[in-house]
Amino acid sequence: MLVAGRYRLVSPIGRGGMGEVWRATDEVLGRAVAVKLLLGDQADASSTARFRLEAQTAARLSHPHLVAVFDFGAWEDRFFLVMELVEGQSLGDLLAAQERVHPELVARIAGQAAAGLAAAHRQGIVHRDIKPGNLMLDADGSVKIGDFGIAQFVDDPSTALTTAGHIVGTSLYLAPERALGRTADSASDMYSLGCVVYQLLLGQPPFRSDTATATLYQHVDTPPVPLRQRGVEISAAFDAYLLGLLAKQPEERPTAQQVSDWFRTDAWRGRPEPLPAQTPTSHRATAPMAPKPSPATPSAP
Repeated sequence: MLVAGRYRLVSPIGRGGMGEVWRATDEVLGRAVAVKLLLGDQADASSTARFRLEAQTAARLSHPHLVAVFDFGAWEDRFFLVMELVEGQSLGDLLAAQERVHPELVARIAGQAAAGLAAAHRQGIVHRDIKPGNLMLDADGSVKIGDFGIAQFVDDPSTALTTAGHIVGTSLYLAPERALGRTADSASDMYSLGCVVYQLLLGQPPFRSDTATATLYQHVDTPPVPLRQRGVEISAAFDAYLLGLLAKQPEERPTAQQVSDWFRTDAWRGRPEPLPAQTPTSHRATAPMAPKPSPATPSAP
């Protein structure tokens, strides 16, 4: 099948309620790409305009930890998005293969994902759907964040909370302010990333209940349990920083750039900071004299 007279679909990669992703070949440039087909009959005029604007914005982003967007448009009854093909696995696949991920790898994933988010946030773009399935590891083990800027179209708050089957997955990583119906911002992405990091380390997200609604209430009202209390062997510094990412109030969470910097400096290991080196004083050749002892105070009889 040839999409838009250029992209030949080769094999399906994934399928969801809103569409499907295909491995494809760009027959103009002769390279492998991923083509996402969104079902056109599920989008009204407002959604179509928003999708186009977000796709144009995402296409302008260029960062090693973001899946590149090459092209978008309309074809037959669907919208299509052409992206970089990431040869690897998602964090969802990683979690399916192993219950817990080693803190060393988790720290690298968290730092790289935060770096990608920081690049997008600087451009005013909020992902809105950070979850294991949207974070990929390429063949070299480097993080690539997918579906950037398109998540508002796929996961619009006006439909996410009412669409059967959709909120079940999203609710596990939804920031408290979004659970309360507020608009997502950059701090919402950081909360979602915190949920993903928590799940990678423990094997399950910080909040999970029998129903999506109960899970949303937990995001709003229930404090997350520190991972060290749940048997995860990480430093106290890592544990405390993760709780900061999961703060209920958006303004209390670190920014994406702060998170990226924190993990890059290996602060997550919890090593004590070295004492500052003392500067020798050149104007004094001898050590200072010790102060004279104060006269002893007579004890009371």
